[in-house]
Amino acid sequence: MSYQTKSDQELVHLYIKGKEAALTELITRHKSRIYTSIYLLVKDEYLAEDIFQDTFIKVIKTLKQGRYNEEGKFLPWVLRIGHNLVIDYFRKQKRSPVITNTDGFDIFDVLGIYDESAEDKMVKEQTYQDLKQLIHLLPSEQKEVLIMRHYGDLSFKEIADLTQVSINTALGRMRYALNNLRKMITEKELSLKN
Repeated sequence: MSYQTKSDQELVHLYIKGKEAALTELITRHKSRIYTSIYLLVKDEYLAEDIFQDTFIKVIKTLKQGRYNEEGKFLPWVLRIGHNLVIDYFRKQKRSPVITNTDGFDIFDVLGIYDESAEDKMVKEQTYQDLKQLIHLLPSEQKEVLIMRHYGDLSFKEIADLTQVSINTALGRMRYALNNLRKMITEKELSLKN
């Protein structure tokens, strides 16, 4: 039986009926997208791999318990599970993601802070922490595009391919994300002044 030609939904039903190879095909088909979406949030290869595995453990449990009911929406469902596991991880750590480059340094640590006063450094650090918190308040589609574009350095074409939307949709999500951030920053400044 060729599993490559089957839809996600058909593969889910085959797996529920005991065909283990159907799950292997689903993982193979979507691994790159699911892993990338987790990695872009955690910025750590090993942690992303752990959360990816936990995601599929949860997927398998849910399927085996007969609690899967996302008809025709397997990938968004798995992405949501992965995203929720990332949020759970950061809640447990009681910290927000550290935005790092490939060498493992926090990007904000190397932005010319050597000639800054201690006060300037504190203000800058607080600003970055505030911005990270605001980014996490964005709707997930907007947050995903913003993180992929600014921290993952992906082109809008790559983002569109990864999220399986048109380039215009990816651009629109980015525009909404930036508008929402501006609004939240303005509201935060107003509440601080009062």
